[in-house]
Amino acid sequence: MMNQETKDSVGPILGRVPSGVFILVAGDGGDQKTGLLASWVQQASFEPAQVTVAVNKSRYLNDWLTDGCSVTINQVANGDGVLFKHFGKGLEPDADAFGGVETMEGTNGLPLLKAAMASMEGRVLSRMSAGDHIIYLIEITSGTAHQDASGFDPFVHVRKNGFSY
Repeated sequence: MMNQETKDSVGPILGRVPSGVFILVAGDGGDQKTGLLASWVQQASFEPAQVTVAVNKSRYLNDWLTDGCSVTINQVANGDGVLFKHFGKGLEPDADAFGGVETMEGTNGLPLLKAAMASMEGRVLSRMSAGDHIIYLIEITSGTAHQDASGFDPFVHVRKNGFSY
């Protein structure tokens, strides 16, 4: 653990590491599906196309994110107030996560969010523990642009302090 003096000096710097804002969608292997606001998503490989996604260990979604399971990663546009607000509050496992949100079914059977700039479909390859989060390696299998990609203006999150959202 860092001492408070180090945290005070590192926090404002670490918080300025920019991250995109995404909605990670997964299912429980049955009928339940949900979405989670995820701001720690990073491309990890060109070939094959892979990203990493960090999910707080306290989230029930970790029980659903098993090796081989399907996911969608929906990129949120700058200025978006709908997806950020809807999924940012956190949803219970039995909640209708997509009520009031326009979706279309992806090739993997999970919802793609039409209000997002784009959606990527993939599958979980592996996971590792990282402090208070679990990092998932996801192979991207397909992508859908919901608007002209040349006009993308992604929602980028910069925090005041690197030790909290």
